Amino acid sequence: MHKHLRFFLEYGVVGTPLWPRTPEAPDYDSPYGYPCELERLPISPAVRAELARLTEVYQTSLDWDYPPDPSPWSEEQQELFRLDVTAALELLRRELGDDWTVEDPRADLW
Repeated sequence: MHKHLRFFLEYGVVGTPLWPRTPEAPDYDSPYGYPCELERLPISPAVRAELARLTEVYQTSLDWDYPPDPSPWSEEQQELFRLDVTAALELLRRELGDDWTVEDPRADLW
């Protein structure tokens, strides 16, 4: 059975950027949790750690004192983060293999 995940970073969610996408059942019925618990997925500890790290770093891209303000990140920080996310997503897809689809909505945002 082909499995689906959605990859997106969410303010206030630390630890995982992965969310289930289960066409035949509600997402919250996923065996991987909602959001996905990385330790339930067949990926290496190194990829788990990198995904978790990215969720923590992402939290610093928001001005928590006044969220409507622009990000406190410089353009260079934003670009480096995008590169890190792209590399982590490529590693994730490679480790999960062809039985998995990992949707990446970032292309619509960045």
